[in-house]
Amino acid sequence: MTIDAPAPRTAPPTRPTLRIFADLGVARDTVLKRAPLTEPVLPEPLAASIAELWGEPLTAAQHVARIIDAVGREGDAAVARFSQRFDGSTYTSIEVTPDEIGEAFATVSDEDRDAIAFAVQRVRRYHETQMKHAPTSFSARGTGMIVRPLRRVGVYMTGNEAALPSSVIHTAIPAVVAGVEDVIGVTAARPDGTVNPLKLVAAQMAGIKRIFRASGAQGIAALALGTASIPRVDKIAGPGGIFVTLAKQQLFGRVGIDAIYGPTETLVLADEFASAELAAADLLAQAEHDVMATPVLITTSFAFAEAVAAQIEAQLPLLEREAIARAAVAHGGAVVARDLEQAVELANEFAPEHLCLLVRDPEVLLPLVRNAGGVFLGEASPEVLGDYTAGPSHVMPTGGSARFASPLSVLDFLRVTSVIGLSEDDLGRIGPYAARLARAEGLTGHASSIERRLEGR
Repeated sequence: MTIDAPAPRTAPPTRPTLRIFADLGVARDTVLKRAPLTEPVLPEPLAASIAELWGEPLTAAQHVARIIDAVGREGDAAVARFSQRFDGSTYTSIEVTPDEIGEAFATVSDEDRDAIAFAVQRVRRYHETQMKHAPTSFSARGTGMIVRPLRRVGVYMTGNEAALPSSVIHTAIPAVVAGVEDVIGVTAARPDGTVNPLKLVAAQMAGIKRIFRASGAQGIAALALGTASIPRVDKIAGPGGIFVTLAKQQLFGRVGIDAIYGPTETLVLADEFASAELAAADLLAQAEHDVMATPVLITTSFAFAEAVAAQIEAQLPLLEREAIARAAVAHGGAVVARDLEQAVELANEFAPEHLCLLVRDPEVLLPLVRNAGGVFLGEASPEVLGDYTAGPSHVMPTGGSARFASPLSVLDFLRVTSVIGLSEDDLGRIGPYAARLARAEGLTGHASSIERRLEGR
């Protein structure tokens, strides 16, 4: 859930920003249609900057590949060079010192510190409960499994001046609760070389042990490959921008990753009894993240869709990030369904990151929901609470991957090892079947490994 830089305000359009679709065929081909993941088209200034850096035009993926190669060859020097260039920062030490963390606690207001501590407590409590329901080691009849936490995990602490301490909390705590021994963080630095104090306070409270000034693709590469200063990790977690995403894609296999995250998305499913004002507020809360965010309304009432569109126009000018939110709303839309059952069917097809059920009886619909990263029941459970203090991690599957993926959890940081410890009697009972299957596959060496043991009994 990366936040873009603030954009200038724009004059209100002459027609409503929210598109309304009563034709489901058109809706499926537009607002509910997933665009394939392709090579991103970079803004011209960024493309020019990349060409200047490498001496030739490169795609985003080629740019990331060269950064990864440089970090592999040069280590800390490449990490610092790229991070300082891209962040416009200057510093001498890659690692954040304990004194800097102490200064951050002194800088952050008591109110902000209390809010961070409260969110940490809520998120930790939820994942401690989740851990009680996680798989456990067992041994039965000669077979079993051992469940262990990963040893070292890297957290990408997204954001710079627009700090996102909530993302640090929601990414790090599942790993800490799972029992990961060493959780480390990488983050962008500000122009003066310092790290936003809100992020440092959140990281310390969440349980991140060491923090390094290493942003973007170079930060991901450092975690995956290791440098003289930054330890190599077993898995990298946390959302980021396009270069972070591409680096995770390219390094997967050399390091574990949690998931590939796209722009945030919220689907509000509402009946005619819902508040148009609150439905609009929920859609705008996600729209202000990114111009590519996808806010979608599915409702059983055309009149309600029109009321929400009017509320969006009324609320947009009140947002600091109005231009970003307006562009995102234009990217989304409203769909009018025949009834609630069809509305849920459409929601399952879309498989949203966030599904908000603003209906009179949300619990009745919940058993029908198959595909969603998180489900938010009723007007007292807005998605924004999930972003901060509800408890479950707000790092959730996007882009329709909720069809097969889950929110970040303690399970992402546990590893299962199968154990086979059979007796001689077990060997005599199941060995002949194994040998027979091996010979049927033409693997005579496999068969011989079993048969020699059976002959020696």
